[in-house]
Amino acid sequence: MTTVALVLYPGFTALDIVGPFQTLVSIPGLDVFFVSDVAGDVTDDTGRFTLKAAKSFDEVPHPDVVVPGGLHVRTATADDPVVHWLRKVHPTTTWTTSVCTGAVYLALAGLLEGIASNTHWAFYDRLEALGAHPTEQRVVVVGKIITAAGVSAGIDMGLTLVSFLVNDDVAKMVQLAIEYDPQPPFDTGAPSKVSPEMLKASRRAMGIE
Repeated sequence: MTTVALVLYPGFTALDIVGPFQTLVSIPGLDVFFVSDVAGDVTDDTGRFTLKAAKSFDEVPHPDVVVPGGLHVRTATADDPVVHWLRKVHPTTTWTTSVCTGAVYLALAGLLEGIASNTHWAFYDRLEALGAHPTEQRVVVVGKIITAAGVSAGIDMGLTLVSFLVNDDVAKMVQLAIEYDPQPPFDTGAPSKVSPEMLKASRRAMGIE
């Protein structure tokens, strides 16, 4: 049985972790669960959505890893419990992955030094300052590390992970089962697709500037 630990911490972003959960949870042979520094309820960055971590980090020494993101990473440091746990478990994982700003935790753990990776567009500078090479590619695979862009890209990352853990056909069936057929009403899902004015306004609305 392959264990897939979905990391929660105070201030996580819901879709970052729910997307991968939905793609992975029904796959035979995968034990998919939420984990945190301390087992129990963990509340997201809105304060209105709570998930329960079934296990603590100490109870999960050898998982496959999915790390969510959230604005909490603005103040995350190398002493964060998530970072300490990643350093411990990464040597024995099959896949170490992140969604959105979860990549900052991987970088703080020293796992992205000198390699291409992705995170939420608003945190490219933070990732680069930590030694990674940010790219706008939606899902980046380097060795056993998979990093995905912001929030909704967690679904793409989850499907990619299913294709590696099982095969492409199963990943395609999962995509069909969740009817993941994106047809957004606007083509503004990346900073390169919007005007400087909209980008600045979005950063301000997110509290980044």
